[in-house]
Amino acid sequence: MITTIITIVTLVVGLLAGSLFHRQQSRHELEVANQKATALQQAAHQDAVKQAEKYLAKAKTEIQSDRRATELELADQQTDIESRQRRVEQRQTTLEQMGSRLDQRQKGLEDAQTGLDENRDQLNQTRSQARQLFTDRQTEVANRAELTVNDAKDQIRNQTAAQLQQEADVTVRELTDNAEASADKAARNLIVEAIQRGPVDWPREHAEHTVLVPTNDTKSKLIGREGQHIRLLESLTGTDLIFDPDQPNLLVISTHDPVRRETARIAIESLLASRKITAAAIEKQVQTAQNDVLKDLRQTGERAVSLLKIGFMHPDFMKIIGRLKYRTSYGQNVLNHSIEVAQMTGVLAAELGEDVRLAKRAGLLHDIGKAIDHEIEGTHVEIGVALATAFGEDPVVINAIAAHHGDVEVTSPISTLVAVADAVSGSRPGARSESVEEYINRLHSLEKIANDQHGVQESYAIQAGREIRIVVQPKVLDDKASAQLTENVKDQIERDLTYPGKIKVTTIRELRAVEYVGDKPAAKKKKKKRA
Repeated sequence: MITTIITIVTLVVGLLAGSLFHRQQSRHELEVANQKATALQQAAHQDAVKQAEKYLAKAKTEIQSDRRATELELADQQTDIESRQRRVEQRQTTLEQMGSRLDQRQKGLEDAQTGLDENRDQLNQTRSQARQLFTDRQTEVANRAELTVNDAKDQIRNQTAAQLQQEADVTVRELTDNAEASADKAARNLIVEAIQRGPVDWPREHAEHTVLVPTNDTKSKLIGREGQHIRLLESLTGTDLIFDPDQPNLLVISTHDPVRRETARIAIESLLASRKITAAAIEKQVQTAQNDVLKDLRQTGERAVSLLKIGFMHPDFMKIIGRLKYRTSYGQNVLNHSIEVAQMTGVLAAELGEDVRLAKRAGLLHDIGKAIDHEIEGTHVEIGVALATAFGEDPVVINAIAAHHGDVEVTSPISTLVAVADAVSGSRPGARSESVEEYINRLHSLEKIANDQHGVQESYAIQAGREIRIVVQPKVLDDKASAQLTENVKDQIERDLTYPGKIKVTTIRELRAVEYVGDKPAAKKKKKKRA
C-alpha cells in the first residue's frame, strides 16, 4: 500500500516537474521567436526605408526630366504661336493691300465701262448713218442704171456662177488628166509599199497525213484483235486508217476534214507514246485530242484577231478562223494567207484614207468559207458570205468576201483592195508550192481546151487560172451556139483537168460593123519581088 502511494506520489511529482520543464521550454521558445520577429521587423523596416528612398529619388529625377521637357515644349509652342501671329499679321496686311488694289481696279473698270457705253452709242449712230447712206446709194445707183437691187444681184450672181463653172470645168479636166496620167504609177507604188510592209515569209507548215508505227508489236496492238481497235479509232475520229502497202509500218490518215485528220493524228501519237492501247485508252485519248484541237482552234483565232487589232469578234467566229490553220491552197496555208491579205489591205486602206480596221477585218475574212467548205454545199465565197451575215459582220466586209473573185459587183473601195491584196498574196514568188512550169501548163491547158472549140477567135486564162474568157467569132456562132460552147468547155475542163476551187467560164460574142464615108484610102502598091 505504501509502495503504491509512493509510486503515485512519484508519478505526480514527475508530472509536475515535466509540466514545469515544458512550460519553461515553451517560454524560452516564445522569447526566441519574439526576438526573431523583432529582428525581421527591424530588417523589413530598414529595407522599406531604403526602397522608399530609392523610389523617391527616382520619382524626383523623372519629375525633373518631365518638367524640363514640358518647359522646352512650352517654349517651342510659344515660339510657334509667335511665328503664326506674325504670319497672320502679314496676311492681314497683304489682304488690306489687295483690297485697296481691287478697289482701284473696280473704279478703273467702271470708268472703262462708261467709256465703252459712250463708244457703243457713237458706233450705233455711225452704223445707222452708214445704213442710211448705203440705202440712199443703192437707190441712186438703181435710178441711174434703171435696175432694181434684186435684178443687179441676180445679174452679178449669174455672171459669177458662169465664171466659176468654167474655172471648175478647167480644174476638173486638169485634175482628171493628171490623175489618169499618174494613176498607174501611183497604183504600182501603193502595191509595192503594201508588199514591202505586209507579207511575211511564214515558215511553211505541211499537215501530216501519216503516222509511223515504231514496231510490229505496237502495230498489232494498234490494230487489235480482228481489227477492233483500229475500227474504234476510225469510228471515233471519222477517218479512214490504212497502212501503206509499200511501208507496212506507215499508217495513212485519210479524210476530207483536216480537223478530223489532226485529231486522229494527235490521238494515235498519244497512244503510241503511252504504249497502253485499249478500248478505254483509245476513247480517252480521242476525247483529249478533240479538246486539244478545239482549244488550239480558238487560241489560233484569238491570236490572229489580236495580231491585226480589228476589234471584237464572236468567239465561235474566231474558232472558225482557227480552222483555216489546217487548210491549204496550192501549198499555201490559208490562215497565213488571210493574215497577209489583211495586212496588205490595211496598208492600202491607210494610204487611200479608208477605214483601216474594217479593211483588215475584210481581208482576214475573205476566205473564211474555206474553213468549212468540205462540210457545206456551195463555193467558199457563198459559204463565207453566209457566215459573215450570220455573225452580223459589216456590209462592207460581206461585199468584200462576195466580190474578191469578181462574182458580184463591188460596192466599196475596200472590196477592191481585198481583191488586189488577195491576188498579190497568191501570186507573189514563194507564196504557193505550185512551180512556174505547172502554173503555166495549167493556164495553157485551159486556153487550149477553149481554142480547140469551133468558132473560137481567142481565149485568155486570167485570175491565176480561176477564170477563162473566150472570144468567139460572131459571124460563125450565134448566141445559142455560144452558150452551148460555154457548156462544152466547162464539161471538158471538169473531165480533163485537175483544178482547185471554182473556175469561171465566160464567153464573149461581140459584132462590130465598121464602114467609111468619103474617099477610100489609096491601096498600097505591091513591091515587086526581086529575081
